[in-house]
Amino acid sequence: MRHGVSAIALIALTACAPEIPDSAAGVGFDDYTAYRQQRDAALAGETTGVAPTQESVAGGSSGTQDDPGAGTETGMALDVDTNNPGISDEQSFQAVTARETIESDRARLEMQRELYKVIPPQPLPPRPGDTGPNIVEYALRSTNSVGEKRYDRLSLFDSPEALARRCARYASSDKAQQAFLASGGPERDRNGLDPDGDGFACYWDPAPFRRAAGN
Repeated sequence: MRHGVSAIALIALTACAPEIPDSAAGVGFDDYTAYRQQRDAALAGETTGVAPTQESVAGGSSGTQDDPGAGTETGMALDVDTNNPGISDEQSFQAVTARETIESDRARLEMQRELYKVIPPQPLPPRPGDTGPNIVEYALRSTNSVGEKRYDRLSLFDSPEALARRCARYASSDKAQQAFLASGGPERDRNGLDPDGDGFACYWDPAPFRRAAGN
């Protein structure tokens, strides 16, 4: 008996339950799929019947362009400063449809297709004739590590403080290495930038260039 009463109560509650509203209702589209099909066909220059209008797309809303708040649930229109050039109205359906049509959209797409250009890749510009020693090339050509002596130096026992003062003349170790190679390095070290004789001035390290090249 209890099971019968429960079943009857469940059936009654189901009958009284409200229908689930259409999630698209009230947002401006009664049939969004049909609207999109008509609009896409119109953009392609095809004819599928009557093109969607603002009134049909708006889902039969009683609001008008002059009074967008009329017919809404709240009956209140938002105050919009339309004289501010810094505010875009591209998200306003009414503002866009008031100045754009299917024909203007199709003309804009055709203009964009005409302006579209594919720019092929271009070769790198040639390097100037005299750019000084190429430290990247030197890094890939050398094989020893920093501190591994390869060349004889008279200033082998030079102090680190003196080396730091000489290296401070250059903005970076790359600049120091380039100046070192330009003045006779790595065989000669006229400016005392490579006292340990490894061929690298002011603690310049070729390892990052080697790693980039996969060496």
